[in-house]
Amino acid sequence: MKVEHLEERVIDYKNSIETVVKKKTLWETSIKKLLVTTLSSIVKQFNIGWNVQQLNWINNNEAVNIIFESFPPELIISTNKIPTYQFIPGAALVFSQSYNGDVFVFILFPIIENIPIENSTIDLGILNPKEINEKLIVEKVDEFLKEMIKWEVPSIKNKLGY
Repeated sequence: MKVEHLEERVIDYKNSIETVVKKKTLWETSIKKLLVTTLSSIVKQFNIGWNVQQLNWINNNEAVNIIFESFPPELIISTNKIPTYQFIPGAALVFSQSYNGDVFVFILFPIIENIPIENSTIDLGILNPKEINEKLIVEKVDEFLKEMIKWEVPSIKNKLGY
């Protein structure tokens, strides 16, 4: 193979860098704001103990998530009737931009003793930032809530305890 044959690969490589830059620019100029705005609107409309967070870690990776941090205020009286009840915070729906500009969407479950770590996440997809709109965000929040309901009240068919 001659050096001249590398020209096509060099062009492809340059194009791949341009693609990443476009995705990261779209995230920075509109998608991150859309996520924050949409998730904040949901939090404001439905006060069930969740908040919106913006995270920036590992150099250029960023994320926006909605996380359960407290118990729904209107249910506190009910839980006070059961002194042993304990709310476990930490469940989150995460939209995280990766190094290549794509956005990973996943659910993090609270970490509790005796539950294996491998059951602590569910992947909801890898998206090009162009695919993210308000409708998709609402759909992902819906999926998140369905998974949280299953987590809170699992349909275990096996007998537990005595």
